[in-house]
Amino acid sequence: MAEIKTLNPEALGKAPAQYSHVTRVKASEFLFIAGQIARDKAGNLVGVDNFEAQCSQVFINIEAALKAAGAGWKNVVQFTTYIVHSQDIPKLRNFRANEFPKMFPDGVFPPNTLVVADRLAEEALLIEVQTIAAL
Repeated sequence: MAEIKTLNPEALGKAPAQYSHVTRVKASEFLFIAGQIARDKAGNLVGVDNFEAQCSQVFINIEAALKAAGAGWKNVVQFTTYIVHSQDIPKLRNFRANEFPKMFPDGVFPPNTLVVADRLAEEALLIEVQTIAAL
């Protein structure tokens, strides 16, 4: 079982959203999950022009990938989130404020890097999230 310790050093100030600044990990194995997009298991894009629906599907896919490896949200040590519209940052923060307490009930959230990109692999994609977990 991985030993995961999340840190928020005073010198970095309080994280302004649902993430931590640092995660220290002792693990025997790591799980690297490719950036997940808003496609369901049949390959259909979920939520065309709907950031919230795409965001929800992305995290459903991440959970499925974690479970496939015998892991869960408690194993996540880092997210990298890519979005294409800076105007969606409040929507992302709202999603995280509502859903992350369910995923991370101890209130300790993994570090997250947020990148606003010109576009993702397909024009209709609004969000993609890459995940690293420790087992």
